[in-house]
Amino acid sequence: QVQLVESGGGAVQSGSSLSVSCETSGFTLDLDYYCMGWFRQAPGKERQGVSCICTKARITYYADAVKGRFTISRDNAGGTVYLQMNSLKPEDTAVYYCAAAETTYDTTIALTQSFYEYWGRGTQVTVSS
Repeated sequence: QVQLVESGGGAVQSGSSLSVSCETSGFTLDLDYYCMGWFRQAPGKERQGVSCICTKARITYYADAVKGRFTISRDNAGGTVYLQMNSLKPEDTAVYYCAAAETTYDTTIALTQSFYEYWGRGTQVTVSS
């Protein structure tokens, strides 16, 4: 059974940095064969894609709102995916979710919610001004 468990959220001030992690388990293939995505949902808003990494397809993608501030990375041996968030803004406040799916080579779907099969329960990130 695939499990994704996010951790590392918290409350920080604007301009700070924070790293969230996603520990994975239960995959039948090596983590390399999966796209890993980060999504977020702010109060009263729809969940949106933040970043994804598909190692086999050599796809790394960031939403415009976080480009240049967030970095996604993965430790395949350890089964963990990270999202380093720098220069945080109040509008980054949201529950951050980790997601996984068997890899795609289609860049148009790599950060769409419907593509992802497995989801974590999320971790709260709060940025105050």
